[in-house]
Order: sequence, then C-alpha cells, then structure tokens
Amino acid sequence: MKQPQTFGELKSSGYRNRTIKEELRENLINALSKGETLFSSIHGYDKTVIPDIERAILSGHNINLLGLRGQAKTKIARGMVRFLDEWIPIVEGSEINDDPFNPISYYAKEKMKLMGDDTPISWLNRSDRFVEKLATPDVSVADLIGDIDPVKAFNLKLSYSDEQVIHFGIVPRSNRCIFVINELPDLQPRIQVSLFNILQEGDIQIRGFKLRLPLDMQFVFTANPEDYTNRGSIITPLKDRIGSQILTHYPKTIEIAKSITKQEAKLSAEQTKKVIVPDLASTLIEQIVLEARNSEYVDAKSGVSARLSITAMENLVSSAERRALINGDKTTMVRIMDFQGVIPAITGKVEMVYEGEQEGPYNVAQTLIGKAIRSLFDQYCPPVELRRKKQQETHSPYKSITDWFDKGNDIDLDMSCSDKVYNQTLNKIPVLAAFIDQHLPNIQQNEKYLWMEFILFGLAEHSKLSRNPLDSGFQFSDLVGNMFKGLS
Repeated sequence: MKQPQTFGELKSSGYRNRTIKEELRENLINALSKGETLFSSIHGYDKTVIPDIERAILSGHNINLLGLRGQAKTKIARGMVRFLDEWIPIVEGSEINDDPFNPISYYAKEKMKLMGDDTPISWLNRSDRFVEKLATPDVSVADLIGDIDPVKAFNLKLSYSDEQVIHFGIVPRSNRCIFVINELPDLQPRIQVSLFNILQEGDIQIRGFKLRLPLDMQFVFTANPEDYTNRGSIITPLKDRIGSQILTHYPKTIEIAKSITKQEAKLSAEQTKKVIVPDLASTLIEQIVLEARNSEYVDAKSGVSARLSITAMENLVSSAERRALINGDKTTMVRIMDFQGVIPAITGKVEMVYEGEQEGPYNVAQTLIGKAIRSLFDQYCPPVELRRKKQQETHSPYKSITDWFDKGNDIDLDMSCSDKVYNQTLNKIPVLAAFIDQHLPNIQQNEKYLWMEFILFGLAEHSKLSRNPLDSGFQFSDLVGNMFKGLS
C-alpha cells in the first residue's frame, strides 16, 4: 500500500496517531495475545526481568535498568524497538519528528498553517527511532537539550529570544523515539536536573527563556549499582520521576550462560568448521566465570561481565585453530591446555581487590582456571579421597593412574603439538584410557583424549599429581617424587 505523501492524504487514509507509549502498549498487548516470543535474543530473564519490562510498558513508565556490567541492559532497550509501529508520519523537514496531527516546533506549526492539507509528509521507520547516548562527565545541557545558535540568529536577523534561533540537542531530536541514556550516574547532578521537566511536564528551558515542547518520548536509563558510591549517583528527584526501576542479574544456571555465549561469540564459519568445541569445554568456560564471581581476589561489587565468557570462547577457539594451522591438521578439538589461551580474556575483564593485585592478574587467572577444573572434576568424576589412608588409597579409583606415575613415569604435554602426537602422548598411560572406559562410559569416542587430559589436570588440582609448567605446555609426574627432586 502506498504511503500518503500529504497531510490531506494522511487524514483520508484513516491513519490514527498515537503517542509512543500508546504504540508500545498496544503493540505489546497484541504480541502477548498471540503468544509471541518478545525478546528472543535475551536468555535467562523469562521469569524475572522480562515480566517487569512488560509491566512497565503496559503502565506507560519510563524505565531504569539497574544491574552490573554485562547483564544485557542495552540489549533489552534495543529490543523494545520491535514494539514500535513499523512506520510513522512526520512533517517533512522537521528536526524533531513533528507529528502532523500535533506539531510542536515553530517550523512545523508555521508550515502546516501555511500549507494546510498540502503539507508534505515523510515517513520514519522504527529502526530510526532508537537513540542512544552514553553519559559521560563532559556532557552538557546544550548537548542534551539545545542552545542558542548565534550564526542562525545573525543570518535570520532575529533576537536570541526567538524560538527560531534554537539549535536543538539530542533529546528534542529524539522526539517520538526510544531514548536511552547509558550509565546515568555518570551525568553530573546539574545535568540530571535538566531532565526533570522533560520527564514530567515536557518543558525545556534554553538560555533563560522557556519553551513549551511537549516531547513524546520513551526514556530508558541504564545504571550500575557500583556507580552510586564510586563515580556518582542518580539524584533522588530524578529517580522519583522514573516510573519503573528494574533489577537485572547474571545467568542463574550454566546452561543459560552457555546459550548466551553460543549466541554472542563471533566465530567465523571457517573456525566452526575447523575447531570442535565439546560440551566439557563450553561448560568449563562458564565455570571459570562463576569462579571469578565468587573469588576472593575479584571485586564482587564490580561484577564479572558475560563478555568474559564470550571473549574467552573466541580465544579458546582461536588457540585451537592456531595449533591446527601450524600442524596442518584439517580439524581439531579444543584441549584443556588451550585454556591457557583464554588468560588474556580473563585479565582484562575482572577488577581485582587488593589481594588480587598483590597476587597478580596472570596468577589470578591461572587460579580461576584451576578452580573451575576442580569443580567440574568433582561433578563428573568419582570422588577423590583427600586423606592418604592406606585403606582409602587401596580402593581409590585413581590408584592405577597414580601408581603409574609413582613408578617414576612422567609425560610432557605440548600445547602446540599435532593431534597425532597429542594422542600418542596420552596413550603412554594405558590405565588412563581404562579409567575412562570404566568410570565414564558415556563419553563420546571422539572426546576420549580430551577427557584423559582433563583427568590429569583434575588430579593435579587435587594434589594427586604434580603439574609443572614447560616452555610450551605442562609436565605431569608423581607428586612426592617431584617434591624430593625439588629438595635435592
């Protein structure tokens, strides 16, 4: 259907104008009535955050999303665009998207008074009705609201008090749009004050004279709770004018976290074809993030973003890909040693407390990987007896493995070795394959060597084996023998 091009045609078409909050509400009602999935790319919020978003939209509220970094706050705001009409009419040439049925700018009012039903109409797509502004301390009132344009006043020979000489800021230019201010507490308090009347009454004031501009907007703010004490705060009168404050959270299960990482990790088709990422590796990445969130070395108030697991997955796949390229392997599977390649993704994503700074980012990252391996080892494998009682050691499922190392045997695992050499090295421990067959019979055959490696790392984390770093890899040997070797 052809869109009307003049105000007269628009009226004849039966078009019904609505405020943006009415659009959001009615389109949400329609989607809920049809049982549609509203935020398909948001995982883990189905019973918590998303119902709160729906209630806020139905109530016609402006929204503040409060949560730690990496909790999909901006992604939620962008997802609200789907509840806007696909196209809306505006007065052609309007700087602030004037509604032809309710013009508010001097330009639109004068144009419609002059041309009436012949006023040209243009159409704005929903994709152009999302405006985002990052709050920084240097943001000014002029940036947000507007200022007097002296050049325009000179050219038009108008007084500075004339409405025509105003240069509109980003907020008026976002009329009839979803407007997002990220990291709201970073705005200086005097700048936050400038939003009072816009949120409540629709008035704006520029350089001492007051303009009545009833802006039609849906505001969404995002904030980090830590900002309230470290960098700034949302002043109380502004919080009072925001209808709904919605708390976000991190994924509550590893399965949800894995689905987020799978969706967000930017892996090329070539990488996904060359590198196999088994479920154990995906789970280990998310376990590292959980360990970081509970670590005494990491600042819990700062949080650990979901971006850690996303970039860690990208690094993990790249580590395996690099090894395959060096050795000429057409395909390869992720190894436990490849997790050394995710350390750069960890060190840049966690904020250390004093103890963490003293320990050092690299050592903290190694500790997190080790704790994650130990946690998954305890979940998937038979329990390891902590005390070395003779009777317990006799019946330990790991006795055959530790006995092999007790005889003075050791192996060197090279991070860059080919798959063939990797398999040959692990096959030197025949009891290791037998352990997998007996205690982990459901492991897929192509993942067997990965699990054999995992067992070695897990026993080292439980102090049953010694693991020493090499130039490119690790050496596994008898723990007691290694201690005496160090003494000598």
